[in-house]
Amino acid sequence: MKETKITGLGVSEGVRIGRAFVYRPIRVEDAEERRTDDPAGEALRLREAKERCLKDLEELVAHTAATLGEDKAVILKGQMSMLNDPSLYPPMEQLIESEGWSAETAVRRIVIQTAGLFESMASEYMRERASDVRDLGSRLLLHLRAREGARLSDIREEAILVADDLSPSDTVQLDKRRVLGIVTRIGGKTSHTAILAGSLGIPAVLGAGSGIDAIHSGDTLAVDGGTGDVVVHPDAGTMREYGDKMARQEEAKRRQEAFANREAVTVDGFRAEIGANIGTPQEAEGLIGIGAEGIGLYRTEFLFMSRSSMPDEDTQFRAYRSAAEAMQGRPVVIRTLDIGGDKELPYLDAEPEANPFLGYRAIRLCLGQQELLATQLRAILRASAYGNVKIMFPMISGLQEWRQAKAICEEAREALRRENVPHADKVEVGMMVEIPSAALQADRFAREVDFFSIGTNDLVQYTLAVDRMNERVADLYDYFHPAVLRLIKQVIDASNRHGKWTGMCGSMAGDPMAAPLLVGLGLHEWSMAAPSVPKIKEAISRLNAEACSALAERVLDMDTPQDVRRELKAFLAGIGGSLQS
Repeated sequence: MKETKITGLGVSEGVRIGRAFVYRPIRVEDAEERRTDDPAGEALRLREAKERCLKDLEELVAHTAATLGEDKAVILKGQMSMLNDPSLYPPMEQLIESEGWSAETAVRRIVIQTAGLFESMASEYMRERASDVRDLGSRLLLHLRAREGARLSDIREEAILVADDLSPSDTVQLDKRRVLGIVTRIGGKTSHTAILAGSLGIPAVLGAGSGIDAIHSGDTLAVDGGTGDVVVHPDAGTMREYGDKMARQEEAKRRQEAFANREAVTVDGFRAEIGANIGTPQEAEGLIGIGAEGIGLYRTEFLFMSRSSMPDEDTQFRAYRSAAEAMQGRPVVIRTLDIGGDKELPYLDAEPEANPFLGYRAIRLCLGQQELLATQLRAILRASAYGNVKIMFPMISGLQEWRQAKAICEEAREALRRENVPHADKVEVGMMVEIPSAALQADRFAREVDFFSIGTNDLVQYTLAVDRMNERVADLYDYFHPAVLRLIKQVIDASNRHGKWTGMCGSMAGDPMAAPLLVGLGLHEWSMAAPSVPKIKEAISRLNAEACSALAERVLDMDTPQDVRRELKAFLAGIGGSLQS
């Protein structure tokens, strides 16, 4: 086969060579309708598909419970019960035997009909079952068609995952032991797929476009998550080139691991605290071993997105407690539910929006559904009895939102006191700085908050009016833009004046090229995808804070991101390094 090259956006560094697994999920609505001349044969096909489906679900329940926790396996157990329900499966057989429809048509008709009944019910809980019915129908169709690649659970051995896109519910199912790399048709540098790939240390190329249409399961791929290059059917020369890259990558990894248990201190004594971002409590395990000094961002939305219904207080408490205990007294910053934009919860019944990133999301949604927020805050506060837990509110745009959210937190704390429920006496409460209005009012906020955490992913989007999910304007999305840098400085300066601290949990914090600039600006706490922790510690150890401060002063007076990058590259070359984004 002739070698071909596809280029997308490199969003998670690393080089891998492996066979492709092309993920093409089956939708119930897409099943064609046809009659059959052999109803008995079709009924047999359906029964065999049902048995294979049940066996598949049993294996998935066991695997999911062992790797992701019992709470994640609940949905799959529910599907097993549905498949044995007399109101679902027998009507499918009846359509085949009495009306002569094919097995696929019977599944399509009964599943759509049953899901429609659930969707029309008054009970929110019952309406939520519609998505479970559709998912079960997709599983049955998969076993009827015997088509590989329709479920992520079909990844039985190491492979490079190729897909049009991955939903949040897809990404939380990924088994990092088997997924060598990820290549998608669409997606940007700060999409949920990019974030998850980075946190799992999986090389990823997103936004590769129509080029992925030429890839078939089993094809050999060479993927570079740094450059964004994907080579299909690499020839001998390319295999040697990528093999060399992998060897250099392993050598750099071994060198950086030597910094895991050291503090991040510049040659002239500036100390930075380096933490990691997580999305599940399981990710907290092992963080201390790679040198993380805390969790700077616990994205709680993944706990909500991995379920078909709202997690109750006890379920949330167990997840937050697990992360707090794993960090053994080190800081754990838990962000309240940040849903909306590219992250949806079907069971919330949110109205479609023309501009979801500017709409009813994050703290806006939680303040509109205060019982949801109060329940989460109670769970977080209860977890504070088991570790150094801090609370952080996302997408605060004004003081009124901050004060309203803080008041709900205090009410939850007071309720726990009255009920004699254990929780820490003092829990720091802070906010994300993701919106320019918050950065511009940082001096006012700093009088009331315990800390700031700058979310560069959204701050860049809102400052530059660049949709971070749109590949057509990806070249305009740049955290080295002078306007963004000035906002970052404004926040850090405000926290210093009021004796508070500022962290950063966006992708900029994990970029070695940004390290001199962030040291120069005086950033206190950095949080990033876990695999980047040793790399950033090594980068900081090579810097001189005084020289970095002078660099920051020069950069803040520049006109364009390109000017900033040139200055950073010249600075790094001057100290004998060439750290790249």
